[in-house]
Formats: sequence, structure tokens, C-alpha cells
Amino acid sequence: MDAKVIMEILDQIDSYIWGLPMIVLLMGTGLLLTLRLNLLQITRLPLALKLIFTAPNEGEGDVTSFKSLCTALAATVGTGNIVGVATAIAAGGPGAMFWMWAAAFLGIATKYAEGLLSIKFRVTDDRGEISGGPMRYIELGMGQKWSPLAKLFAFFGASAGILGIGTTTQANSVIDACYGSFGIDRTICAAILTLFAALVILGGLKSIAVVSSKIVPLMAVVYFAFGAGIVIYHLDQLPATFDLIFATAFTGQAAVGGFAGAAFANAIRNGVARGIFSNEAGLGSAPIASAAATTKWPAEQGLISMTGTFIDTIIICSITGLSIILTGAWTGTLKGAQMTQAAWSAVYPLSGSYIMTICLVLFASTTILGWAYYGERCMSYLFGVGSALPYRIGYVIVVGVGPFLPLDVIWLVADIANGLMAFPNLVALIALSGVVVTETHAYFVHLHEKELGRVSD
Repeated sequence: MDAKVIMEILDQIDSYIWGLPMIVLLMGTGLLLTLRLNLLQITRLPLALKLIFTAPNEGEGDVTSFKSLCTALAATVGTGNIVGVATAIAAGGPGAMFWMWAAAFLGIATKYAEGLLSIKFRVTDDRGEISGGPMRYIELGMGQKWSPLAKLFAFFGASAGILGIGTTTQANSVIDACYGSFGIDRTICAAILTLFAALVILGGLKSIAVVSSKIVPLMAVVYFAFGAGIVIYHLDQLPATFDLIFATAFTGQAAVGGFAGAAFANAIRNGVARGIFSNEAGLGSAPIASAAATTKWPAEQGLISMTGTFIDTIIICSITGLSIILTGAWTGTLKGAQMTQAAWSAVYPLSGSYIMTICLVLFASTTILGWAYYGERCMSYLFGVGSALPYRIGYVIVVGVGPFLPLDVIWLVADIANGLMAFPNLVALIALSGVVVTETHAYFVHLHEKELGRVSD
């Protein structure tokens, strides 16, 4: 079977998984939670952002709430924010941004529910470490008869980490960017990246959390600052750009070929799929990190968790998308990171490509770290804590070989793995939505009583 046939088969599988049923399930779950939680992503967002830095961190847990969020952001803020956004706009036109925003808005409620349930149904494993996530809240929340669904999620989660979103896509993007901007030999760059991954990943969650809490805030601020500069430079074009985004969201306009019904479908599919690839709302990955947070209130961690989607997509992905559209980079023939680099170079001609490369390297490197933990937790659920170290070693090896695999195949495999993860998790979120509402009500009653001085933390 030649490469072309394999690509066609993978593309068909990807199109089926990320077809209308998955989009309806993702958006529908987010809409259900949004309505049942009374637009919590709007009314409680200020409190959620405040809790990032002021959470009391009382109760059980392996790391602070802040480090837990940074670990989750390390996994979500990656190539999807740079390569994924560019890919979505190239395939679906500027209208893909609208669907990315729509998916993110509903996804904030989804991420809240995931974070809440991860604390509500977490356990302590045989090593004395916290274990949580969809496999736990499926099994403990929905009952033992649903354990096959929990195992299915864990299998897809471990596979997605080591074969797609956590290793190959990130490593390939790092090596291509370093070679393109700095001329660094691919083999040397792969060796350095693999060594970095090994030094951090083999140290486990606390090592990953420490590194993530140092790098993630810095890289997010730097990227936002330079990206905001591009938007400000083209400020007079901003109203027309938003008009273009909203108009083509419902008519479609591909980067090449003009208006077509197929472009409209691509705008929806790519906007939602790439948005989910970036912020992971609904995939069930982030609650694996959320479960390790030190807290005694599930809803408190839910609020902190939902800021991840806001930061990842509403802020960082928006900066990428607007820079590409404002500079006109989306109308050319460039793809992926090269398209985003072209947008930045249009405003920062001497340093734009270098700044973008550094951001991409940091984004992708931290994603490698975050997904190593996700995959390890899934593997430990399936085969016991003894499987953690072999998984870490195998993961690092794949990071080393990932840069030399075909990019198109890598992205398709990652997309497929993401979709397969999402289904078990979304079923659980719908089934346990009542628990989410009950816990949310209890937490806000507690906060009200605390304000009145009737209770303490």
C-alpha cells in the first residue's frame, strides 16, 4: 500500500470522525452545560481569573492549583495555536475563526465541568499520587458497568499522547521551525529536544509542573505582546476584518478558490476541530492535570480550569488568527507555521520570523511535557502504576523520531486520536451534568455564606 492510499484512508477516517455528528456532540454538550450553568462562562469568569492567583490551595492534591493550570496550559498552548489556526484559515477562510470562537465559548463551560468532575471523582493510586480524569469520573460517577467506556478513553488518551498530539506533531514543528529560521541541523535539534524532554518527563508530574509554571506564563505574555503589536499596527483594518470573519463564517471563503459551499463546510469543520485541538475542551485531557490540584472544592478547580480555554483560544488563538488575516498572509500559498511567520514578518521584518520560531519552540516543547503526564496517567489506569516508567521512556523515544515523519500523516493521526478521545468523555459529561450543577450550587452557596461571615474556608 503506497503513501497516497494511506493518506486517502486516513483522510476519510478523519473526515468521518470530525464530521457533523462529532461537531454536534461537542457543541451540543457545551450548549447543554452553558444553559444548565446559567452562562457561567460569562457571569463567573472574573472570579475564575482571580482564583488563578488567589485559590487557597487547601485539601488534598499533588501540586497547587496554579501549577495544575500551567501543566494543562503547557499541553494546550502548542502548535495548535500557531500551525492549527493557520491551517484552519487556509482551509476554511477567515470564517473558521468565528467557529473557533463559538467552540471556545461553549468549550469554557465544558472545561469547567471537566475540572469539577476531576476533583469530585479522583482517587489516590498505589504510589500515593492523585489519579483522576475521565476514566475515573466515568467509572466512579457513572458506575462500574461503564468501565469499558473508561478503558476506551484511557486507551485513546495514551495513544493520542505518544502517537499524535503530544509527540510527533510538536517535535516536527519544532525541528522545521528551527531549521527554517536558524538553519539548525534537524538531527542536532531533535537530539536537543529529546534530551530536554527526557530530563523533565522522567521526573514525573512535579518536575513537569515546576518547568511549566516557569515557562508557560512567560511565553504567553511574550506572544500576546508581540501579537497585539500587529493588531494595533493594523487597527484601522480591524472593523473590516471582523466583518470578513462573520460574513464568511456562513458563506465560506477558502484561501484559494473563492466562495463555495465546500469552503463553508470547511470553515465549520476546521474552526471547531482546530479549536478543540488547541484548547482541548471536550477531549478530556485537561482534567487529568486538574485532578492533581490541591483543593477541597470541585467547583473551585472547575473555575480555574475553564480559564485555560479562555487564555488558549479567546486570547492566544485570536492573536494568531487576526495577525494572519490583517496582514493578508492567508491569501498566499504558504501553510502552517510559515503562514504565521509571514504575518509576523510583515510587521517585524527583521525579527518577526525569529520571534515566531522561539514562541513555537516554547509552545511545542511544553505541550510535549503536558501530554507525557496525560498519557502516563491513562496508561497507569489501564495497566497499573508500574507501566508509568516504560511509557515515559517510550514517549521520549517517539519525540526523537517524530521530526522525521511526514507532516500530513502526523496531523491526520493526531486529529483522529483527538476525536476518539472526545466521544467517551462527552458521553460522561452529559450523563454527569446533574452532578456538575449540584456541586456548583453548593460551592456558590458556600461563597455566599462566607461573605456573610457564617462559615470559613
